[in-house]
Amino acid sequence: MPLTLVPTPIGNLEDITLRALRVLREADLIACEDTRTSSILLRKYEIDKNLTSFHVHNENEKLPGLLEKLREGKKVAVISDAGTPGISDPGWILLRRAVDEGIEVDVLPGPSAMLPAVLLSGLTPQPFVFMGFPPEKTGERTKLFESLKNFPYTLCFYISPHKAEKNITEMIQAFGNRKAALVREISKVFQEAIRENLSGILARITEGAKGELVLVIEGCNKNHDDEEKLWHAEVDKMLEDELSVKDIVKEIESNYKIPRNEIKQYALNQR
Repeated sequence: MPLTLVPTPIGNLEDITLRALRVLREADLIACEDTRTSSILLRKYEIDKNLTSFHVHNENEKLPGLLEKLREGKKVAVISDAGTPGISDPGWILLRRAVDEGIEVDVLPGPSAMLPAVLLSGLTPQPFVFMGFPPEKTGERTKLFESLKNFPYTLCFYISPHKAEKNITEMIQAFGNRKAALVREISKVFQEAIRENLSGILARITEGAKGELVLVIEGCNKNHDDEEKLWHAEVDKMLEDELSVKDIVKEIESNYKIPRNEIKQYALNQR
């Protein structure tokens, strides 16, 4: 196959298929995000091939040369630093142009952080919608989150560690305090799944979030949202009446099946 997108391990270097290794060995050229990162994987499996950098900042510059190689009948493999290229990593533009020109393409099955995170979340795995990374601009993020607030399906986002706190705060404002899971470092030594409501996750990362992050959020549940509005209103009223957080938690917990830490977190946020 002239052009093949090849998934690479997202943590453990053993998470690669025999077929992927064969395609990489047979390639005339391997286009990768970072030649230094890819060399680690290739050295482990004793693959010695020509590498060329192909990343988000040079895609348009490298595209003509790669297409010319494909037109000559050369076998080009595309890999990312980790996971399946073409989703949130370079590769899709080249694949799209190759398809338009009638060049044969293939995409191998393999590692991706998306599906493990959805399953590790414990939330409904189907249907779910993968949203990639939230937009960079605040206005675009707000518009996106607002458009999804009544969406009934499980949502899956990639989140940058240094933007996690801000993004989750904005999601709470748009979605309410839904069940969610922050899954980090999939397939690595420090893999972890934080299963809380969004406010609970936010409280856990106030000192910073580290590693590769996937955030999975439950879809809109009208009954849940209506109940949440009710107890939020009760908490707001009790805060106006100057009741202590301890007494508020005790009262709300006796009337609703809400975790104590969620009630406490909301009350503290509203004070």
